[in-house]
Amino acid sequence: MFDDNLDERFALAMERIEEIKDDAGIGDENLCRFFSDVATFIIQMKNVQADAASGTMKNWSFEKLAERNQELYADVAGEAYETSFANPAYAVRMLGEEYGKILSFLYMEIRGMIVYAYEGRLADMTALSELFIEIYCSFSGDELPLEKDIRESIYWYVSDYSDDFIEYRTRELLDPEMSFATNIIMNSDLTDLSYLYSYGEYITEDEIGTARFLNTLPQSDIESMAKTFTEGYRIGFVLGNKPLEKKKTVNIRFCVGFERIVREEIKQFEQMGLKPTIYRAAVNTINKRMHFKIGYFSTSPNRQMDYDHRFDAAIYTDSQFIERKLGALKLAYEKNKELAEVHGGPAVMEVFGENPFEPVDKNEAYHMNEHQTKLLVRYNNESGSIVNTYIKGEERSFTIIAYPIPEIGDDFEKIFAETVKINTLDYEQYKVIQQNIIDALDGSEYVHIRGTNGNETDLKVSIMAIENPNKETVFENCLADVNIPLGEVFTSPVLTGTTGILHVSSVYLNDLKFVNLKVHFKDGYVVDYSCDNFADAEKNKAFFKENVMMNHDRLPMGEFAIGTNTTAYVMANKYDIVYKLPILIVEKMGPHFAIGDTCYSRSEDVKVYNPNGKEIISKDNDASLLRKTDAAKAYFNCHTDITIPYDEIGSITAVNDQGTETIIIENGRFVLAGTEELNKPFADIIIEQ
Repeated sequence: MFDDNLDERFALAMERIEEIKDDAGIGDENLCRFFSDVATFIIQMKNVQADAASGTMKNWSFEKLAERNQELYADVAGEAYETSFANPAYAVRMLGEEYGKILSFLYMEIRGMIVYAYEGRLADMTALSELFIEIYCSFSGDELPLEKDIRESIYWYVSDYSDDFIEYRTRELLDPEMSFATNIIMNSDLTDLSYLYSYGEYITEDEIGTARFLNTLPQSDIESMAKTFTEGYRIGFVLGNKPLEKKKTVNIRFCVGFERIVREEIKQFEQMGLKPTIYRAAVNTINKRMHFKIGYFSTSPNRQMDYDHRFDAAIYTDSQFIERKLGALKLAYEKNKELAEVHGGPAVMEVFGENPFEPVDKNEAYHMNEHQTKLLVRYNNESGSIVNTYIKGEERSFTIIAYPIPEIGDDFEKIFAETVKINTLDYEQYKVIQQNIIDALDGSEYVHIRGTNGNETDLKVSIMAIENPNKETVFENCLADVNIPLGEVFTSPVLTGTTGILHVSSVYLNDLKFVNLKVHFKDGYVVDYSCDNFADAEKNKAFFKENVMMNHDRLPMGEFAIGTNTTAYVMANKYDIVYKLPILIVEKMGPHFAIGDTCYSRSEDVKVYNPNGKEIISKDNDASLLRKTDAAKAYFNCHTDITIPYDEIGSITAVNDQGTETIIIENGRFVLAGTEELNKPFADIIIEQ
């Protein structure tokens, strides 16, 4: 992709696209409009790139920058998406079944030029422009092309440039010198909200309102919030018995608008000897992971658009391409292995408060066939192993925290303050309370969870036996370190005997709502599932398999936990925002069960201890133990938590091998001696009612 003739290639491409814009010259009216519209967009990107490169935009007013930003996303934001060629349903309606889907994909890829223009990535803009011209030329002859001919052009574009895209992405993760976002955060005047438009991301009232609100807070509050985050990261290394002193970089992930906090975090991490690596959520099909956004990003101009294009890789995914992509990933890490060796892992700031999104699964969108689905699962498994070879699981850690955004409603500032409170609850108090719960759970043969108030949960979770109770424990006392806020005890359950039904009336998993979700387990594995999102039962199964099972045919229960953060639960109900909270907080608001890998995935052999000095021994299960004999079957590279809220819990009971029962929670309240303090926040619900 990168060559000495890049400027010449770019100029020639733009000259040709100018001609297409002015006169596409295709007989079919709708095809002519497609190519003319997309050519117009590309020329717009050329102008944006020139403005960004010259620094012209630095002198623009806030209003002019906002106007430019709205123009860039005008045809996909809100209702405009219904008549955009980025919408596969509209594209098929206008261009026909043969061309609509694949040309919609083409336009979606070309929209990534917004990012490339702001970052000055001329090579990426040139490659996409040349692909556009190649496909246009196939339509401008005497006969229209076959769909397979267009698909072949895309296949070779993706195949030819996969090495470059993947290496660039890898360097973004590992190399602090790739500092596009870092420079914005550290060098901008954050009191002038014009800086928000420097990324090229879609900017809404959420980003503006968040940045404006943070600017009203005293510096001491900003430093304190950053400290909660950076200390959690540091403590994660300490408690995990991992060598922070060997690390030189930390990958910071955040949402645009939080720069004032992120700037302070960067300073605090640098005091630990860590430089930031900050990369944007992927915009190209090669590096995307369905509709999930990993990196930094802003509000999506259209979440349905993201969902519609989640499986665009179906166009080119085959065995040969998967081999090529895995080879490219391994080569990228090998080239950057020194940087990988000193990388510490991610520090993630999530946001919550967006209005819930219930996607429409369109027939016109691409979907993976069964063979491609298996290839995708294989890629995820093998790519995870490649990354772990260079960034070793036993030496890396992470931390994650979440804050609300203005879209959560009129009580945004109050909810923000409550969230800060939740993130900084008394470590010492919870340490003692949660140890009481662990003491009751250690030594049990299984834990029996029953639902109430219409919840049909009836599930027995097998617990690992302890040989030396004076030195060993099964449950981790999870406080405010890698996983903020504090408030849970968790274990990797024994799979054999873990059997029954898990039921939740309504839950959000991976940003998608599931209605009346039922998951059946037998000996620790998911054997059946259903929900009521769609009228078609098979469509419901496909929805769960795609977004929770991550297309695996079977997954184990990787975690069983009891959440203790009743303060968060009460806050959520007080402001009626349970359905807007991230799983990071929701999982602390009741028992939860993770489907997929254990919490100790790829670092099972590292000794981990609770604050009382006891070693946590339940880090493996029958699946992860396969790493010693058949590593390809040991990991699934997914971990999705499903939480039952307190008001749907009938009882949680620990049962030992003699049949003796110890009740932890009954009718949604903690009844175990030593946990009474956890019930106090519930009084506020009564007061509010």
